[in-house]
Amino acid sequence: MQRLNNKALLRDKAYINGQWCEAQSGARMPVLDPATSEQIATVADLDGADVSLAIDAANAALPAWRRKTAKERAALLRNWFERIVAAKDDLAILMTAEQGKPLAESAGEVMYGASFIEWFAEEGKRVYGDVVPTHAADKRVIVTKEPVGVVAAITPWNFPNAMITRKAAPALAAGCTIVIKPAEDTPLSALALMVLAEEAGIPAGVINIVTSSRSAEVGQTLTDSPIVRKLSFTGSTAVGKQLMRQCADTVKKISLELGGNAPLIIFDDADLDRAIPAAIACKFRNAGQTCVCANRVLVQDGIYDEFIKRYKVAVEQMTIGHGLQGTFDQGPMINAAAIGKVEELLNDATSKGARVVTGGERHPLGEAFYRPTVLADVTPEMRVAKEEIFGPLAPIFRFDTEEQAIQMANDTEYGLAAYFFANNLGRVWRVQEGLEYGMVAVNEGILSTEVAPFGGIKESGIGREGSKYGIDEYVEMKYVLIGGIDK
Repeated sequence: MQRLNNKALLRDKAYINGQWCEAQSGARMPVLDPATSEQIATVADLDGADVSLAIDAANAALPAWRRKTAKERAALLRNWFERIVAAKDDLAILMTAEQGKPLAESAGEVMYGASFIEWFAEEGKRVYGDVVPTHAADKRVIVTKEPVGVVAAITPWNFPNAMITRKAAPALAAGCTIVIKPAEDTPLSALALMVLAEEAGIPAGVINIVTSSRSAEVGQTLTDSPIVRKLSFTGSTAVGKQLMRQCADTVKKISLELGGNAPLIIFDDADLDRAIPAAIACKFRNAGQTCVCANRVLVQDGIYDEFIKRYKVAVEQMTIGHGLQGTFDQGPMINAAAIGKVEELLNDATSKGARVVTGGERHPLGEAFYRPTVLADVTPEMRVAKEEIFGPLAPIFRFDTEEQAIQMANDTEYGLAAYFFANNLGRVWRVQEGLEYGMVAVNEGILSTEVAPFGGIKESGIGREGSKYGIDEYVEMKYVLIGGIDK
């Protein structure tokens, strides 16, 4: 971490009630560079009792924070945003060190994450209620929106900055306080954000960061607590379902951004000069480790062979390396288990007739690096058709008609993101209406932005993040009836 300009951003303790603190047990956990498996830091490893203290701190800070005007909260959030932007380079270095993505991708995530703080700083001023036309002359009907209360957020390792800001910003803007449990693989980005929030003047107890390797114990503590009134989780569908069950006993408000099986459909009228680079970005960004990555590439018969030929050339031009040692297109995967799953899916597909077009093996750089891989002649019976790959493996499926493409795309329990390339205007309307997904990108390979609602349907989740709709996840609606006003 010698490259950091501001060494104070590298913290190794949790943050509860305005204090940097160790676990009460004294336990610590390692943080590893995924490219080398070398230890780059250790941080406090909290347990359920520590997390209970964080919940109590958030609860104690709630009355004063919610009493602040939206404009006062906005000023603090804006200050936090400006400090993040100023520290962009250091935050990117920390992220690449613990997560592995190329430095340019990390810097892009920092700015993307900051955009949510900027957005919700303003959106918090627009949490409007209503005066409803009355049903009786002596009564008035009012609808107000109030902060839901203490929020718990559990965030993943693949976007260790933006998944925090995307939850914390609307929560704070709405007047809530928050307890954040970052992924154990990537706690340094969360702690660095907290350094900047503290410098920005966010009061003690409003944000609490609980670092821990005890994910199940921490999750149970957060979901069991009657003080926590809202849970926001980004991660796997299986874990999301478990947390949803655990929230039932206290009937919490929940937001779940879960797994995906995104189709990328290339129709025969597509502009391949546009589709090929977009398909690279959509599939191989963050080494394929995003929930909205193209999991299945569906290509129409008429251009199937031409697409594969050109896609192979583009994939083979990608560069691979350690993000802190140069400029590369792809970094390491997060751990050995992630590579193991890619290899399992590849072996399953090839055993059932799929053909490796390029890649299909680990890179000589080391055990954490896997070559960008393209599979052709993939069929629905293979595991890659149903399971989230979460790695640099692009399976190419063949289809004949528009109706078949829509049916294949929708043949999954997931419904997060979908992409397609076509130029016919009628087809654009028909296909986007036919796709059963919470987000659809047409002639684009990247769709995330703070101004649009991010989220899925079916088993891909509940609720939306970002946009004017995102703050609704952190407020409760109250109906007030005032009578006797005619006297």
